[in-house]
Amino acid sequence: MQPRLRRAGGFALVGTLALAAPVLDVAAFAPFAAVALLAAFVVTDGPLFEVFARPGDHQDGRLNGLAGFALAAAGLAILVAAVDMPVSLFVATVLVLSYGNLGKQVVATASDDPFVGTSGFVLGGFLGGVAGQAGVAAVTPLSPAYPLFVFLATAGAIVAALFRELLFERDDPLVMLSTGLLLWSFAALSGPITAVEIAAALALTVAFGLISYALKAASVTGMLSGVLLSLLVIVFGGFGWFAVLMSFFAIGALSTKFRYDEKLARGVAEENEGARGTSNVFGNAAVALVSVVGFAASAHVTLDGTLFQFAFAGSMAAALSDTLSSEVGGLYDNPRLITTLERVEPGTDGGVTWQGELAGLVGAGIVAAVAAALMTDVTGLLGAVLVLLGGLAGMTVDSLLGATVEGSRVGNEAVNFTATLVGAVVSTGVAFAFVA
Repeated sequence: MQPRLRRAGGFALVGTLALAAPVLDVAAFAPFAAVALLAAFVVTDGPLFEVFARPGDHQDGRLNGLAGFALAAAGLAILVAAVDMPVSLFVATVLVLSYGNLGKQVVATASDDPFVGTSGFVLGGFLGGVAGQAGVAAVTPLSPAYPLFVFLATAGAIVAALFRELLFERDDPLVMLSTGLLLWSFAALSGPITAVEIAAALALTVAFGLISYALKAASVTGMLSGVLLSLLVIVFGGFGWFAVLMSFFAIGALSTKFRYDEKLARGVAEENEGARGTSNVFGNAAVALVSVVGFAASAHVTLDGTLFQFAFAGSMAAALSDTLSSEVGGLYDNPRLITTLERVEPGTDGGVTWQGELAGLVGAGIVAAVAAALMTDVTGLLGAVLVLLGGLAGMTVDSLLGATVEGSRVGNEAVNFTATLVGAVVSTGVAFAFVA
């Protein structure tokens, strides 16, 4: 057996100790605290050491990786006792990471493709998360809510896989704690979920992830980010929100690939053959994510969910408007700087063409039409116009920032974020005056 697979199996066995949490109650941390002490001070060599040792552990003479993993699990267990974190989420989090790592190493024996490895992590983590929650439900008065279990296990597996791709193997403690806290937040925000809804959500998000990666529209981390965002949008918002999100992702990806070789020759093409990474995904969609989370929270507090719908649609309109204006406008000569109207070279930040501006208008119009047709409170011609205004405002601000501060002071992702924020604020502000 390969050392990495053997080590992952050992970590999975240690993680399985979490299943004792419902019985141990406030002492759920004890098994993991004991493992941490053994790893740090007792098991310093021998066969057991070799099972769990990571490369750096041999140099230090102690199992730092196992100790950190066990301490993170113990810390989560203390949250269960101290601040009433649901024990099912504690168990799910530990098993997501434990069996996610095992799943990744199992598929690594057959393929070294990063996408295949990540898929193995997500599948293993998902199965571990579902089994952990079901196990807790079987020995406690907790009523089984399998659609919710599936959602939380899926979200946890994707979050953990994303963190693992962005960080390092030795950062398992940070991944575990972050995943546990996020799952706790997701559980608090979730409303009733039916089996049909979660099945449709999984089918759509998995299909989106596979297509985006197959078409090289996203890197592995970009794919994970998009899939996570899609899942949260469907569960917290609904399928109409997902359609708006997809109008940005799908049309934006196609516009990036459109006449790519020509844009590459002109020096205006996106890097990595147009494959979007995590920073690009969240630069364009962070405001949308906050909006859908705010919408979910509005069901629990006295907030008007309508305004969050306009914020979401307005930010997406701005994102697609800006993307199309750049991708189409970059194909034409004689752009003018938006602040002075002087001619500049194609690809200059803040340079605009009438073709690009028209494409941006069409992009904002597409999102506005989809939102007005499918989102609950963004309805009719007025709703579409309000979203359209947000999209155009965001596109214009993006160009203005490109001409003034982008490059020397701030990066492209920060400019995109600001543009989508402006789109959300404009749509929401006007909606507050006319609709709310």
